[in-house]
Amino acid sequence: MYLFAKRRSEAEQMIFRIVTGLVAALCLAGAAFAQDFTGRARILPDETRAADTKRGVTLSLGMTQGVPYRVFTLDDPARLIADFREVDWTGLDPAMFTQTTAVSDARFGQYRPGWTRMILDLDGPLALASSDLRIDTETGQAKLNITLERTSHQDFAARSVAPADPDWGMPLVADVDPARMRQSGNGKLVVVIDPGHGGVDPGAQRGGYDEKELMLRFAMELRDTLVRTGEVDVYLTREADEFVPLETRVTIAHEARADLFLSLHADALDGGGARGATIYTLAEEASDKASQKLAERHNRADLLAGVDLTGQDDVVAHVLMDLARTDTMPRANRIADELLEALKENGNPLHSRPRRGAGFSVLKAADIPSVLLEVGFLSSERDRANITNPKWRARTATAITTAILEWAIADAAEGQLIRQ
Repeated sequence: MYLFAKRRSEAEQMIFRIVTGLVAALCLAGAAFAQDFTGRARILPDETRAADTKRGVTLSLGMTQGVPYRVFTLDDPARLIADFREVDWTGLDPAMFTQTTAVSDARFGQYRPGWTRMILDLDGPLALASSDLRIDTETGQAKLNITLERTSHQDFAARSVAPADPDWGMPLVADVDPARMRQSGNGKLVVVIDPGHGGVDPGAQRGGYDEKELMLRFAMELRDTLVRTGEVDVYLTREADEFVPLETRVTIAHEARADLFLSLHADALDGGGARGATIYTLAEEASDKASQKLAERHNRADLLAGVDLTGQDDVVAHVLMDLARTDTMPRANRIADELLEALKENGNPLHSRPRRGAGFSVLKAADIPSVLLEVGFLSSERDRANITNPKWRARTATAITTAILEWAIADAAEGQLIRQ
């Protein structure tokens, strides 16, 4: 027997449901069911279906229990987004959805603390026609049924609206102060470390390792190394396996009043030829095609995670930011040079061209010196062995710490000369 939680009207574009039927289901079920009920729902792959129809596609997700959820679509590119309160996706194969003609790619995983997300890339404009969650009152299991129907591009764009709840929206861009004083050396240096990717965005994947997990681990170790000097306060853009939009990472740096922003990555390239550390600074034009492609892939992270970018200004275009960068870019180049020298002295493998520039979104804080460090490439067996070696990471963290402290001394001295 199924209990219908709620039914979505066709006029609605976004659904956010606290499943009131769950309470009824618990009441109707026996004591054995109540004992089996847990706080974290799991997807049931054998109860999950996707099928093409004459008008579009139908999706059915089986779950061990009902949870709060919401479903909506986004345009440019066309995507279906489904958010759930703590769902375990273990065992679900993306091919379950991509075997239809309507879905070209599927991703699912952690999005925010307490929330998980499924993103389906749609092969054209498919409007959300209906969505309902059914709960079996005997087993407590739930099934979310979604129907998408083909429509015009114009209609799809008009009906594809991200939720208005500010808790789910993009943060306001922090104000840029072109006259902001640089660190003087009298207090602690404030460093924001950005572990790349996270949550539904795993980053590079090779040899059973995810970039998001390796970079979070290294970021925490680097934080501890910096803090132990007694000269640095450190903030992380994320401290768990969660998705953080690119612009939010920059905003976190502004809110922390960061003196330096360091983004950590370990990418992978087909063919496995690339290896060694690479340090990137912001550049309107990439220094080479490989850097351009890498930046484009990184900058697509928000789209891949289902973030609505409509109305988000390109911060590089603002005049105030250009003014601020006149001071900031030379400082970013100097920390990049210090990092390169420290890694070289430490014996870290370096890329054949270790200093590069590209338009990475996370480097666009106009008033904060920002660099992106590819500590190595997961596609290289040698680099992967290094990155997964705790002793190697400890030595690398020490080298990075040395570079940051030496840069801070020179940066403060230069600032004092400018102020005179």
